[in-house]
Amino acid sequence: MKGRNERGTTPAFVVPAAIRVRYSETDVMGRVYNSHFFVYFEVGRVEYLLKCGIPYSYMEEQGIYMPVAETYCRYLAPARFEDVLTVETRVGQAGRARVRFNYEVKRGDVVVAEGYTVHAARGRDGRPIRIPEEWARRLHFPPLP
Repeated sequence: MKGRNERGTTPAFVVPAAIRVRYSETDVMGRVYNSHFFVYFEVGRVEYLLKCGIPYSYMEEQGIYMPVAETYCRYLAPARFEDVLTVETRVGQAGRARVRFNYEVKRGDVVVAEGYTVHAARGRDGRPIRIPEEWARRLHFPPLP
């Protein structure tokens, strides 16, 4: 997840999103509770799609939904109330109907957490659907083999 896609062949397009930790996101030890990192991932993913010109709302208007099929998060350092975090989002792997977004959550230069979400493209009927080629290009998908 260090600025390259999974195949390691091309530099990844990275979009940062800033988040200030709210008090309600912390636990009794004063640290961000683990589940909030998945919300931070969503903030990063939404910003990524906006920067690429294909917001979620547009996808859904076009009849393409991207439900989460898999998630992972590795916690590396604590984050606390009022910390300003940056979620760096990039596409890791992508296929015709699936995409993996990779995330690094940082406080300054310190990586607080890293992880990914895998999304499966679905139509209004819930069946798998291909992600349009133009969207794949605009979202900086790595080339298919």
